[in-house]
Amino acid sequence: MNQALFHLAFPITDVAQAKAYYVDGLGCTAGRETHHALILDLYGHQLVAHVTKDPLIPQRGIYPRHFGLIFTLESDWETLLARSRQQHLSFREEPKHRFPGLPTEHRTFFLEDPFYNLIEFKYYRYAEAIFGSRDYAQIGDSLNRTPTGAHA
Repeated sequence: MNQALFHLAFPITDVAQAKAYYVDGLGCTAGRETHHALILDLYGHQLVAHVTKDPLIPQRGIYPRHFGLIFTLESDWETLLARSRQQHLSFREEPKHRFPGLPTEHRTFFLEDPFYNLIEFKYYRYAEAIFGSRDYAQIGDSLNRTPTGAHA
């Protein structure tokens, strides 16, 4: 089977502002663009920013809605972290180590774009934890749960 590419569409209110954030800030490559949408290449995956007139409001916590990438090399995670700091991108959550010493150990940080979309970037010490390690129940941070208890 050929490798499938991930596609995600998300709301914005301004194409130029989205382009500045995602291209200049995060380092995405811009694709097709109109006055109501922008296609972006985020590490080989397709993001499509769609203009909405609906009011965009921030979430109280990082759950239930966010998207992001899992890096397979820690150095790539560190490079994006450094770029995010250099570009003065807004951190919703500073970098941290989750579950140190466990098979689910990983590093993570969250950014918030100008439209309140939350983006998480992870690196797992053990690749099998990305989909496996079912004997370990930890998923995310219990302190950031929404009242419904949703989690990622």
